[in-house]
Amino acid sequence: LIARRVRELGVYSEVIPYQKAEAAFHAMSPKAVILSGGPDSVTREGSPRAPQIVFDAGLPILAICYGQQTTAVQLGGVVEGGHAAEFGRADIEIKEHSALFDGFWNVGERHPVWMSHGDRVTKLPQGFTVKAVSENAPFAVASDEQRKIFTTMFHPEVVHTPDGAKLIGNFVLNIAGCNQD
Repeated sequence: LIARRVRELGVYSEVIPYQKAEAAFHAMSPKAVILSGGPDSVTREGSPRAPQIVFDAGLPILAICYGQQTTAVQLGGVVEGGHAAEFGRADIEIKEHSALFDGFWNVGERHPVWMSHGDRVTKLPQGFTVKAVSENAPFAVASDEQRKIFTTMFHPEVVHTPDGAKLIGNFVLNIAGCNQD
């Protein structure tokens, strides 16, 4: 579904399973990376991780749900289970401006999104700031905009997040600078 949203913008996208991600990264030379959600828990030993090259390459990254969690853990943050889970509609409150929100979300506003998580980030990696919160996700959106790493706890790819396509568009077109060809 994430790749479909990117393709609807006229931008080339491939879906690569995490087991093949490092080889694909070297073969493709991508302009950006989107780390998707998934059913696993980053607190489980042996759970999927992004290849370190993804973080070392300096490319724009959009990390969604599980992607946010593995990004946090891999960059020195903390993820915990056992907190109030969110499944379904939630409202986020915009706390700070982000390039992801340009043109549609402003500080102080509340917006509906679609959450689906049991674990959550409890400590952000160094350099990250909170951009939006929800009742059960203190880091509903967090980013290190200097490194162009953007994370969401919610799912922008689903129609239940009304402005999700705009968020993906801002990432792909404005932040990553992809062409619509």
